[in-house]
Amino acid sequence: MKPQTTIRYSINRERLTDTFTELCEIDSPSFEERDIADFLTRLMTDLGAESVVEDESAEKTGSNSGNLIVRFPGTIEKEPIFFACHMDTVNPGRGVEVFRTGDIFTSRGNTILGGDDKSGIAALIEMLRVLREDKLPHGPIEIIFTTCEEVGLLGAKNFNPGFVQAKIGYALDSTGIDRVIVGAPAANRLKITVHGIAAHAGLNPEQGVSAFCLAAHAIAGLRLGRLDEESTANFGLIHGGVAANIIPDLITIEGEVRSHSPAKLKEYTRKITAAFQKVVLHEATHVKGKHQPSVEIEVETDYPAMRLSDHETVVDRVKQAADILERKVVFEVAGGGSDANIFNSYGLRTAIIATGMNKVHTTEECLDLRDLTKLTELLLAIIEV
Repeated sequence: MKPQTTIRYSINRERLTDTFTELCEIDSPSFEERDIADFLTRLMTDLGAESVVEDESAEKTGSNSGNLIVRFPGTIEKEPIFFACHMDTVNPGRGVEVFRTGDIFTSRGNTILGGDDKSGIAALIEMLRVLREDKLPHGPIEIIFTTCEEVGLLGAKNFNPGFVQAKIGYALDSTGIDRVIVGAPAANRLKITVHGIAAHAGLNPEQGVSAFCLAAHAIAGLRLGRLDEESTANFGLIHGGVAANIIPDLITIEGEVRSHSPAKLKEYTRKITAAFQKVVLHEATHVKGKHQPSVEIEVETDYPAMRLSDHETVVDRVKQAADILERKVVFEVAGGGSDANIFNSYGLRTAIIATGMNKVHTTEECLDLRDLTKLTELLLAIIEV
């Protein structure tokens, strides 16, 4: 076993604590990132940013803020590198109060903590402060702060990659620590609208066709959940109906299909589509009159797959950084999508680095200061490589 190594960089743990706390206590639910965007604009300028640009993505996302693109000049000749974090949080995320017990951060219990993704932002800020104070040599650094990640990666989807000069970078956005995500699935979003025939459920049910029953019949014939080692499917939302005594003539259900394989994603999506069409068509053959059951199916590409090879610069740089720190970093393929999926589709080779956050999207969310410090160390080592 290797002896415990000393901290390589002069990270100020209490300052890091203060930064993380301040960030978490700025309300920034999706579509309402204005306050944290203004805070980061002022802070990045104070830290010596060459430029802080807000793009025009708000016109398309519906947020009250655009994405921020921050540039810091290099002190040595070196290829630029970028880092990315999202500014928005899920709800309940208003009025967060951070509590610290030893090295553990939590919220007061009726809100999230906001470590997703303010842990990443806090580590980036401390990284910049250490670089500046210790006069550590580095190439050009670019930072992308996106909006509306939690509601469909909207900020990233409406980001112009021409704003960024760097070709490789890291999205700081995953649970655990010393984990690097190098693969994530593609996803299709489904919206299925089933039309039946309304009728009074007690007086003349024979005249109706339940859109709810049609949808249920189709779903019952499908495999959902884990489809294979690369793929999943789920329906999570259902809307419709007017009253308990009226046979519903309209039901809308929403779901998704994910897969690391584009071919499987296409095939599983086709099977779901065919199942609904078959059930509704079968029912329509038994209904006389001008009103017929029908189905409308919308399939939207939610995000593309990402996969980085072991020998890419963006991966190798993390390996070298881990060697500098004498730490083991695990490279994994994940089951969820993030801004990194979108950035990779732009040709910006992006790996995802875990930030130490845990139990995210719940009121039990927590973060260990020791992990946040380790994340900051890893970022500094990546810069050093």
